[in-house]
Amino acid sequence: MPLYETVFIARQDISTQQVEDLTEQMSGYITEGDGTVAKVENWGLRNLAYKVKKNRKGHYVLLNIDAPIAAVKEMERNLLLSEDVLRHMTLRVEELEEGDSVMMQNKTTRPPRRDRDEDTSAKSDDTKKAETTETTETTETVASEEKPEVQAEGEA
Repeated sequence: MPLYETVFIARQDISTQQVEDLTEQMSGYITEGDGTVAKVENWGLRNLAYKVKKNRKGHYVLLNIDAPIAAVKEMERNLLLSEDVLRHMTLRVEELEEGDSVMMQNKTTRPPRRDRDEDTSAKSDDTKKAETTETTETTETVASEEKPEVQAEGEA
């Protein structure tokens, strides 16, 4: 069966218990359609990037699903009908993630991010000094080459 990841955002003014009931209800549509819910992650109440239906926050929930398309369509239809759900998105994936998703991992357990400026700031002091010395030597060479030409023109 195909594998899916579904994330939905529930309104901020419903309780955590209501979010869990909504999650169980959506999982029930999957199991009725001969599918399985491999993992459920409740990411908690988080800020939205912009207001959605006058809400600034929402309860985020992730479902990892192994189900036929008919069961997923039925779940999506019910997500659309539910007044408590602000947004939802379902993606078909090649394989389901093992363990916690990126949203649930601590910042200490995540792999370090690589910034663009990291390469230039990671240079050692010796490398910086060598580059400065080369630049200075090149400038002095160019300056010494220009002086005789200027004197030759002035003499002529």
